Amino acid sequence: MITVPRLIFLGLGALFSAYHVFLGISTLGHPATPQPAIAAMVVYALATAVSIWPGSPVKMPLWLAAFDLAVCVALPLLVTSQLDGGADNGYATWHVAAVGTLMTICAVRRQQLIAWTGVLFLAVQTVVWGGFGALASVGVIGSVAWVGVAVVITRALVKAARDSRQFAKAEREATEWQAAQEAHVIERQFRLRKTYRVAQPMLTEIARTGGNLTPAQRQECRYLEQAIRDEIRGRSLLTDDVREQVMAARRRGTVVSLLDEGGLDDMLEEERLEILGRLADAIRGTRTDRLIVRTVPHSSRVAVTVVGLSVPGDGHANALGPDSHDDEVDLWLEIPRHPSQAAAPLLAPASPVGK
Repeated sequence: MITVPRLIFLGLGALFSAYHVFLGISTLGHPATPQPAIAAMVVYALATAVSIWPGSPVKMPLWLAAFDLAVCVALPLLVTSQLDGGADNGYATWHVAAVGTLMTICAVRRQQLIAWTGVLFLAVQTVVWGGFGALASVGVIGSVAWVGVAVVITRALVKAARDSRQFAKAEREATEWQAAQEAHVIERQFRLRKTYRVAQPMLTEIARTGGNLTPAQRQECRYLEQAIRDEIRGRSLLTDDVREQVMAARRRGTVVSLLDEGGLDDMLEEERLEILGRLADAIRGTRTDRLIVRTVPHSSRVAVTVVGLSVPGDGHANALGPDSHDDEVDLWLEIPRHPSQAAAPLLAPASPVGK
């Protein structure tokens, strides 16, 4: 996309280049024959038009830079071939400023080696044609200075643009870090308030009795500890109804694990509440040794899975860990991500896990 300032600069470059052509036309009486000078004007006008064409990329293509360099080699040879190197040719040496302008365009468009090569050839050719004194009299030093200034300014602008991008990136990263830290603080405060609300009655009782709790109170403390763990590991799986049914299941002797792995994070609140309503209904009245509730990644059509495991015998086999091969699946439920989809059957035929 071409911005207004760039169009202004392109217009100024076009006018400046046209001025050199005007000087060449106004001094066609100086050369011995005007045809070489006219050919130089045409080639120079073509090279300038292509070099400052609107919509071209900032960095000049290498083929175009090579063409401009060839033009800068041809211009001095064509023009000075019809001029006397020892005479005062006035503006008939317009090619010097033209070469400086074209090489300045190359320097601005990131072809600096080509630009230095072009003005170096101009200087050498001028010395061969008119001697060292001609370097100052025809303006070669000025053309070299233009290229030098263009190189310095272009490098400074490139560095400034690079620094600006780095600062913008650092600002974005700092903003994201600050937002993440604020989110962590808000999350911690929310969890602390939840934990305090759950544990405050029992903590008050512990303080009142000096820690002398009855067996029933000690068991209640274990339930509260598990509820606090749910607030950390369960997060988006929790509603008041789910909390109530999970606590009821634990009082019936079921070991309940809630594992939120982010599968519900991007869902609409209405859909999430409907899914959790189904989850509460699934837990209500369930009797099993272990109950594992887990969210499913976003790519799946299933939102939440509920697995009930029973431990044969006296239950001591479960001490081997949650993946014990003696556990049997006696409950399996897949709650779909979209309400229109039907849930999988709540009860599955009992079969040993891993068999």
